[in-house]
Amino acid sequence: MKSEAKQCQNCKNEFTIEPEDFLFYEKIKVPASTWCPECIWQLLFLWRNERSLYKRKCNAPGHEEEIISIFPPDSEINSVYDYKFWWSDNWDSLQYGREYNFSEPFLQQFGKLLASVPQPNVIQTNSINSEYCNSVLGAKNCYLVFAASRIENTYYSSWLDEIRDCLDILWSHHGELGYENVLCNDFYKLFFSGFSEECSESAFLWDCRGCSYCFGCVGLRNKQYHIFNKPYSKEEYFSKIKEYNLGSFAELSKIKKDFQEFKLKYPHKYARITNSVNSTGDNLKNAKNAFYCFDSTMGAFEDCRYVAVPFGKDEAIKDSHSSFGVGHGFSFAYQSASVITGSSVFFSKKIWTGYNIQYSYNCHNCHDLFACVGLRNKSYCILNKQYSKEEYEKLVPQIIDHMNQMPYTDSKGRIYRYGEFFPPERSPFAYNETIAQEYFPLTKEQAEQQGYRWKEPETKNYQITKTPDQLPDHIKDVKDGILNDIIQCAHVTTSQVVTCNEQCTTAFRIIPQELEFYRKNNIALPRLCPNCRHYQRLKQRNPLKLWQRKCQCSGTKSDNGIYQNQTNHFHQDQHCPNEFETSYAPERQEIVYCEECYQQEVV
Repeated sequence: MKSEAKQCQNCKNEFTIEPEDFLFYEKIKVPASTWCPECIWQLLFLWRNERSLYKRKCNAPGHEEEIISIFPPDSEINSVYDYKFWWSDNWDSLQYGREYNFSEPFLQQFGKLLASVPQPNVIQTNSINSEYCNSVLGAKNCYLVFAASRIENTYYSSWLDEIRDCLDILWSHHGELGYENVLCNDFYKLFFSGFSEECSESAFLWDCRGCSYCFGCVGLRNKQYHIFNKPYSKEEYFSKIKEYNLGSFAELSKIKKDFQEFKLKYPHKYARITNSVNSTGDNLKNAKNAFYCFDSTMGAFEDCRYVAVPFGKDEAIKDSHSSFGVGHGFSFAYQSASVITGSSVFFSKKIWTGYNIQYSYNCHNCHDLFACVGLRNKSYCILNKQYSKEEYEKLVPQIIDHMNQMPYTDSKGRIYRYGEFFPPERSPFAYNETIAQEYFPLTKEQAEQQGYRWKEPETKNYQITKTPDQLPDHIKDVKDGILNDIIQCAHVTTSQVVTCNEQCTTAFRIIPQELEFYRKNNIALPRLCPNCRHYQRLKQRNPLKLWQRKCQCSGTKSDNGIYQNQTNHFHQDQHCPNEFETSYAPERQEIVYCEECYQQEVV
C-alpha cells in the first residue's frame, strides 16, 4: 500500500494519505477522507461552543424560567431545557423519531431532527453555585469557567482539573492560587507563568520544573531564589524582589514586556513531548505511536493519528483518528468530538459511554445508533426511531448506499457522501461562537467566504462608567466602589470600535471574589475583558500544526548568536545535524533546539 496525494475539497490544499491511514480506514470500513486533517479539526471544533453564553427561556414542560444557555434565543435548536430536567426521566427523545426518507439527502433529514430535539442549556454535573459555567464536572463557587473538572473558587478559566482559588488559567491541572498561567501543573501560588510544573511561590516562569521563589526565569530545574535566571541568596532574593511591584499596572506591563524579550534569549525544545515513544505533535505525555497529535494532558494513549486532546486518565485511548476530545479508554473514534468511554464512534459529537454509533449528537449510554440526537440508554435507533436488531442491521447499509447515491451539497459546493463529518451549516453554532475561532481564527469576511455562519455581537444596553485610563494604577488605591463600575475593555476605542478579533465583550465588571484575589496577591486590575484575556493566553500556545525544521544549535551557540551554550554538545563545535517536526513555524523568533541539545542546556 502506497501513500496517495489528495486535494482537500475544503481548503483546496494538497494532503497525503499514508499507508497507516488506509489501514485504519480498512479496519473500520470507511472510505478515505476528502478533507485534510486540519480542515477536519476545524469542522469538529465548529460544533463545540464553550464560552458563548446567552439568556433564554427554558422550554421544558411546566418550566418557563430564564436560564443561561450555550444556544442563543435565535438558535436553530427549537427547544432548550434546563440541564437538570433534560437529564431526568420526565421526557423521552424517542418521541421525535421519524422514518428515513430515501427521496431526501441524509444530512438534510438529520438537520431537521437536530433542530427539533431539545438540548440541555449547558453541560454541568455535580456542580454548586456555578451557573455561568459550561462543560464542568464538580464545580463549586466558580464563574465563567469552561471545560473543567473538580474545581473550586475559580474564575475566568478553561480546561482545568483539580484547581482551586485561581483566576485566568488555561490548560492546567492540580494547582492552587494561580493567576494568568498557561499549561502549568502541580503548582502553588504561581502567577504569570507558562509550561511549568511543580513550582511554587513564583511568578513569570517559563518551562521550569520544581522551582520555588523564582521570578522571571526560563528553563530552570529544581532551583530556588533566582531572578531572571540569576541566583541570589535567600536574603538577597527577598530584598531584590521588592523592586518588582505587580500591584502597579504600569510596572506589571513593563515586566511582561521584559519577560517576553527575555524568553527569546533561551532555547526552546522543539516539542513538549515527555514519556512518549515514536510520537509527533506537541504537548504530549504518555504517548505511543501517536502521529500528529496534540495536547494530551492526562493519562496515556497509543496508536492514534491526528487526535487533539486525548485524555485517557483511567484507561489508555487507542486506535483513534481525526478526532478531538477522546477520553477514558475510548478506542476507534473517527471524525468525532467529545467521545468518552466506549468504542467505534464515527462522524459524531458528544457521545458518552457508547459503541457502534455513527452520525449522532449528544447521546449517552447507547449503542448501535445511526443519525440520532439526544438519546439515552437506547440501542438500534435511526433518526430517533426504534428498530429491532435485525431491522436496524438491514436498514443502515441501505442508508449508507443512499448517502453515496444522493449526497448532500452545501452552499459552497462541498459534497458530503458517507465518510464525511457534518457540514458547517448543520452546526447549531456560528463560527465565532465556537472553539474553531480559537484554534483557527478568522475574520467575519473570511468565515462567510468559506461558508461558515457568523454571529454579530448582541446590542449592549449598559453605560460605561470607567475607561481603562481612569482606573487606579495600583491595586492599593482601588476602592470597593469599583464593584459597581462597568469598565470599558482596552480593545475598544473612544469611538466604540473593537480593535481585536477576540470575541471582545467591549466591557466588563470586577466581581467581589476577583477584587479580593487581586488585593490579597498584590496584582493590578486587568484592563481587558475576560474574553480578550482568554485570547491572550491562547496566543502562548503553538498552533496545531507541524513544520520540518533543523536544530538551531550552531556548535557553541545558537544560530542567531544570542544564546551561548553552557556545555559541550555531541556535535562539538559543528552545527547540530538533527532535524525534526515542530509546532514552531520557521519565521518565529524563538531559538529552537532538538531534544539532545535542549537537554544539554536545561537538565
